[in-house]
Amino acid sequence: MRIIGGNLRGLKLADVGEGDKAAHLRPTTDRVRESIFNLLVNGTHGNPIPNARVLDLFAGTGALGLEALSRGAARVAFVDDGVAARALLRANIEKTRAMGVTDVWRRDATNLGINRSPGFDLIFLDPPYGKGLGEKALITGLAGGWFAPGAMIVWEEAAPPPAVAGLERIDQRKYGDTVITLLRPEQG
Repeated sequence: MRIIGGNLRGLKLADVGEGDKAAHLRPTTDRVRESIFNLLVNGTHGNPIPNARVLDLFAGTGALGLEALSRGAARVAFVDDGVAARALLRANIEKTRAMGVTDVWRRDATNLGINRSPGFDLIFLDPPYGKGLGEKALITGLAGGWFAPGAMIVWEEAAPPPAVAGLERIDQRKYGDTVITLLRPEQG
């Protein structure tokens, strides 16, 4: 696993091997991550990365959020309640020397609560597949004010996810056994 683009391009991240099923670690492959960022940067919806405040839910190794930092995001908040994930995440933050522009929050991404700071511009959502956790995280994220108006949400699942009230689907692509769905909050 490595950073695909930006100023940290080529940097090797902490190795997870085949992932950690007990900890639900299933890192996004380099190929899928590259496809996600090509879609974000070159899509018709505008590049949401430069100077973005990024929220990486079910962060795991943090590869998605760190890739965004490498490509010009201003700050990333990583959310994961797994011990193994947070250890890998901290190792990757050190490798990228991103301690000053990252936050690691040990909390349940499906129960975010109320956000007391500005909403996030770019949200990555990579829950354990097929458990309905993505929908729960998005519902609590909307209710708690975690998403800025016009935010871009990138949701990774094994199958096309169900619609979530308050969010509109912008795009959806399938890469092997992974479905990437781009969403935005509906404009009031």
